[in-house]
Amino acid sequence: MKTTTLRQAYKNNKAWGMLASIDLAGCDHDLIQSPKAIKEFVKTLVQLLKMKAHGPTRVEKFAEGSLEGYSAFQFVETSSITTHCDDKEGDRVFIDIFSCCFFDPNSVETFCKSFFKGKKSRMKILLRY
Repeated sequence: MKTTTLRQAYKNNKAWGMLASIDLAGCDHDLIQSPKAIKEFVKTLVQLLKMKAHGPTRVEKFAEGSLEGYSAFQFVETSSITTHCDDKEGDRVFIDIFSCCFFDPNSVETFCKSFFKGKKSRMKILLRY
């Protein structure tokens, strides 16, 4: 959806917030295995969104059966950002950005894909009422 159309729907429906869920595939394997790179990603994303981080970025590696990878969580003053990296099946990254302030999800998707050097991306947007 075009940003101008989405912004109008956000305004017309008096949305309380917005969620952008971004799926990336074919990402750079070394980047998604680097806690330092993931923290830099979150820091840069917060700046791109013109939001303010609340507390430190938490990054932890999880391994449960065939699922393995780093996850990151960042509170922002208007809600949160979560990132889950899957380095076992297709070098995928799953990013959820929720905010009670409008943001441009298309530029966010472009940034995420570029940062992790993803080959494919898709995004779902949900307005919260």
